[in-house]
Amino acid sequence: MSASPAVPSTSAERPVGPLQLLALGVNGIVGVGIFFAPAEVAAKAPGLGAVLAFLLTGLALVPVAFAFAVLGRRFDSDGGPVVFARAAFGERAAFLVGWVAYVSAFLSTSAVVAGLAQALAPSLGLEGPVGQRVLASALVTLLAAIVASGIRVSARAWTGLTVLKLLPLAALLGVFLVAAGAGRVPPLPATSTDAAWLRAGLTVMFAYQGFEIVPVIAGQVRSSERSVPMATVGSLLGAVGLYVGLVWACVVALPELASSSAPLADAAGAWGGSSLSRVVAAGTSVSALGICLGMMVTTPRYLSALASGERRLLGLDGMSPRGVPSRALAVTWGLVLLFVNLGNLSELFALSSLAVLLQYGVTAAALAWLAWRRERGLVPSHALLAVPTLALGLTLVAFGASAREAATTGVAVVAGLGLWGLSRPRA
Repeated sequence: MSASPAVPSTSAERPVGPLQLLALGVNGIVGVGIFFAPAEVAAKAPGLGAVLAFLLTGLALVPVAFAFAVLGRRFDSDGGPVVFARAAFGERAAFLVGWVAYVSAFLSTSAVVAGLAQALAPSLGLEGPVGQRVLASALVTLLAAIVASGIRVSARAWTGLTVLKLLPLAALLGVFLVAAGAGRVPPLPATSTDAAWLRAGLTVMFAYQGFEIVPVIAGQVRSSERSVPMATVGSLLGAVGLYVGLVWACVVALPELASSSAPLADAAGAWGGSSLSRVVAAGTSVSALGICLGMMVTTPRYLSALASGERRLLGLDGMSPRGVPSRALAVTWGLVLLFVNLGNLSELFALSSLAVLLQYGVTAAALAWLAWRRERGLVPSHALLAVPTLALGLTLVAFGASAREAATTGVAVVAGLGLWGLSRPRA
């Protein structure tokens, strides 16, 4: 499919509506992490501490979502943090932010696709590593084909998958709330909560990340100045309510929550029996498929956005008439296809949390700088939103980031500087 340089779309050409954009945000947040994170968090903050970790981290992220919303409504083009950084700090900063976000996104996509293929392969009669890699390659190619068919088709697909992934989680939460209403739920086990939620904060943040992808497709959204803020903040607030309820259900149902390998499925069995447990367990695969599709939609747009400024990079900013950055999608498909065939991908998440924190930090700094300069209709009071965002990022890095994550981020930055050298000023 031929592609032309990206230009702002007219309203009539924008097929993504507000509810589909909200579904993208919810799909981005409610991925595979919530199916396993309660156990990992309970190991660091048991009992009431686990519930508080999800509640307090979620509330701490609300100012971050507002920062993305305030800027997102003022930039009517694809790219999110990339275009925010470009407007505030120039091309080099935008390029590095976009590159780190892109590397993190395609590595995470590779890891999730490989994990999904590993889970599904036995039921499809595909045995061993070769079978898993064949299935993973087929999944990547299928998802890329859906995305290549146009943003309209992708929006319908991610909205449908979002509904399907939420149904089993809503069923578990509903059964638990009915039990609570009937007085059959004991009080939460009291434990020391001092700074436990901070120790678990980076894990919880990983489960909540995803709302930041909403502005990445702003150029394809109708009435983006209203839809982007609504979907960004709304998806996070909805996830906070859902997650706190689910973790509460797990903590009360499973005294040994920290040792559970499938906490949501185990809690579903405790509250609703084996049938509900199987439905929730199956929801893990649906959720993984949904997050993979969402990432295949948004990940190429980081690449096209970093190539759409004052410097050219291999024509990666080309946009098809159907709203698809075709060349960036092809590169992303090739990279994900390569990595899903490399074997053990458990280490590919090493960059993810710090890459998201980088996006949070750059967005907050861009908001503060643009507000101070009164650009884009901002006033200095908007800069107040940057303070809690930067404080949260620094706190989570101090308490939760590992040396391996920092080293991986450093390597990505160095690689980005090398790629910058390949770009050329636009005529």
